[in-house]
Amino acid sequence: LGLLPPLPFCFVWQIAMIILFGVFIRYDEESDTHWVETKAHDNITSDIENDFYFRYPSFQDVHVMIFVGFGFLMTFLKRYSFGAVGFNFLIASFGLQWALLMQGWFHSLDPQTGKIFIGVESLINADFCVAGCLIAYGAVLGKVSPVQLLVMTLFGVTLFAVEEYIILNLLHARDAGGSMVIHTFGGYYGLTISWVLYRPNLHQSKRMQGSVYHSDIFAMIGTLFLWMFWPSFNSAITDHGDGQHRAVINTYLCLASTVLTTVAISSLSQKTGKLDMVHIQNSTLAGGVALGTAAEFMISPYGALIVGFFCGIISTMGYIFISPFLEKTLKIQDTCGIHNLHAMPGVIGGIVGAITAAAASESVYGKQGLINTFDFTGDFKDRTVLTQGGYQAAGMCVSIVFGVVGGAIVGSILKLPIWGDPADENCFDDEVYWEVSEPATHHLLFIIQPLGGAIVFDLVSRDELQTTFEIFI
Repeated sequence: LGLLPPLPFCFVWQIAMIILFGVFIRYDEESDTHWVETKAHDNITSDIENDFYFRYPSFQDVHVMIFVGFGFLMTFLKRYSFGAVGFNFLIASFGLQWALLMQGWFHSLDPQTGKIFIGVESLINADFCVAGCLIAYGAVLGKVSPVQLLVMTLFGVTLFAVEEYIILNLLHARDAGGSMVIHTFGGYYGLTISWVLYRPNLHQSKRMQGSVYHSDIFAMIGTLFLWMFWPSFNSAITDHGDGQHRAVINTYLCLASTVLTTVAISSLSQKTGKLDMVHIQNSTLAGGVALGTAAEFMISPYGALIVGFFCGIISTMGYIFISPFLEKTLKIQDTCGIHNLHAMPGVIGGIVGAITAAAASESVYGKQGLINTFDFTGDFKDRTVLTQGGYQAAGMCVSIVFGVVGGAIVGSILKLPIWGDPADENCFDDEVYWEVSEPATHHLLFIIQPLGGAIVFDLVSRDELQTTFEIFI
């Protein structure tokens, strides 16, 4: 296969991270030993005022989503569970280090010292940044090498930091849960890379592309972790108090609504009325994606339910109709269906956020509430809600452009024949990059089943190929 081992890349990049951290990264005032002096200077009477105690519970939840939720969600392929969880682990561990540097250079570089000061909120933002790359991984799952994934993450984190700075700082758009910055960017970044890396002969590994009963169960574990912790994801970096409280309530309700409409459409799509596990694993999460931008806005509880209602329908219909269209017509081989779970709901989230912002009024928010929610302070103190709505829409466009253009450039780099990607017939198979103790082609199960005067031996391989021999006695 001419595989390019990830060993030298991991060593070189980790050494580079150590050097860059030594030069730039320092503890912020709330994680430094001088916190005692800061407390005395600012008249803070208790350590409970340290931001750690406000943010760490949300950080825990987001961290579990990144490493457990995303990882297990992608284990649905019958022979790619090691790659799903293991490469997810690799991408996230490398990406969060690079994200702390990139986001630090754009957001928190001290001009006097030239240092980046990090605290618990920095860790949450780094996880958010990594989430965009993990979303992109879903589009190319099983079709790329670990070295390609590291390269994709290096450029993905860089692009993310730039588009995040433009959207949140220059345009001053609000996007607490990352519908635009994370999901829309990550979705279109991954889809475009998949388009560039199109494999016309991918049917040669068709036998590996499906799921089996136990792999779907493992994927459902990822779904449940993501579903339970998504309120924390959307509220993790919102302002303390009412904004964070409201983001949790809105996301909680939106997700619940999404589940019901997903189940309904999934059942309607089958002649037998049965449910498709692909829809339950993925489309049930679309509401959390779509409410990311407007989570802290006064969308109202019933508004959150409405967003969830339509997201469940649109996402499930995407898996039924749009995914086959993308593959057949546009030549986009989207392994995990990230278009239906992230890209499309992310755009919906951007639209919902723009409309909700433009419709905000002093009678609903209160004068100070408008200022706090949309941060109408400093250079933006004279901005109106209509203008804010326009900038929200512009932010969505920026995320799409960065995803598509960035994905096209990075995809072209990954297409170079130097990265050791698997052959078409070896895609979606862990044995290409992992030591597997029980190879699929050698591990056989014999099921002896008496049927009247005959004994039926079912020869069942791990990849679900079955041959039945009847021996008449």
